[in-house]
Amino acid sequence: MSKLIIVTGAAGFIGSGCVRVLNDLGKNNLLLVDDIKKTEKWKNLLGKKCIDFISKHQLFSFLDKWDGRIEGILHLGACSDTLEMDGCYLMENNYRYTMRLAEYALKHNIRFIYASSAATYGDGSLGFCDDHDTLEQLKPLNLYGFSKYYFDLWAKQQGVLDRIVGLKYFNVFGPNENHKGRMASMVYKMLPIVQKEGKISLFQSSDPKNFGDGEQCRDFIYVKDAAAITCHFLENKLCGIFNVGSGLTTTWNTLAGAVFTAAQKPINIDYVKMPDELARQYQNYTKAVIKKKMGMVPRFNIQEAVTDYVQNHLIPDVRW
Repeated sequence: MSKLIIVTGAAGFIGSGCVRVLNDLGKNNLLLVDDIKKTEKWKNLLGKKCIDFISKHQLFSFLDKWDGRIEGILHLGACSDTLEMDGCYLMENNYRYTMRLAEYALKHNIRFIYASSAATYGDGSLGFCDDHDTLEQLKPLNLYGFSKYYFDLWAKQQGVLDRIVGLKYFNVFGPNENHKGRMASMVYKMLPIVQKEGKISLFQSSDPKNFGDGEQCRDFIYVKDAAAITCHFLENKLCGIFNVGSGLTTTWNTLAGAVFTAAQKPINIDYVKMPDELARQYQNYTKAVIKKKMGMVPRFNIQEAVTDYVQNHLIPDVRW
């Protein structure tokens, strides 16, 4: 029997994309782990192949039964809500659960790849470099970022960053994010407005000296690229923390324009005042510093990614 690959967060956004990539590579020996609850995340798994699906609460008892037969763990399950204010929940779910799973993988010499986040970089004033030496200096802006940052620190303090892989995802967007609600990408949120109203409202700049209205920048990466890069780490022996982004900046104006173009509508953008509470923790600029070679680079540029997402997934309502 082929060894097992475990994917946590398997019904979620990046997780279900990784299941798709693995299936396309002929890897069906997958244990999918997630808690669907009262969501439609199950639709992300339609047509995908695995050997079983279990709750995250069952995983550790399941591991004992498969001792010696696990090839790798893609740990992508987490609460990714940047507005979540229950710190105890975030630390238990994002930090301590990850720590327990990492300890199991390390003890049994299992390839362990986990999702960190670009949210660990905070406002970006210290840059966006995935150098391990600067980890302690980072200052996340929210509890979600803190919960991810704390595990990165644990891994460094335990001296295991040369045995595991942490992936700092930047602004990922694309198919299978329908369930994410307020945390869904702006492309997902923009399209219905473009179709109905023919106009998009963007935030005015909170830092007009450095950024014009709509000229705030993000590093966007398409989920099809993010998932392919993630799964590639099962095939190589690289270890450490890596940025997963495009290494490029895209303004909100450019992103909105790409949505209009993909929807075959004329570009029509206006600007509204940014709420004060958002302005206090708003990132005007993010850009992944890509220094470490991962053996794979993104295939899609921003217009190609938005067009594929809008025309092949959002409009026909097709998961990936």
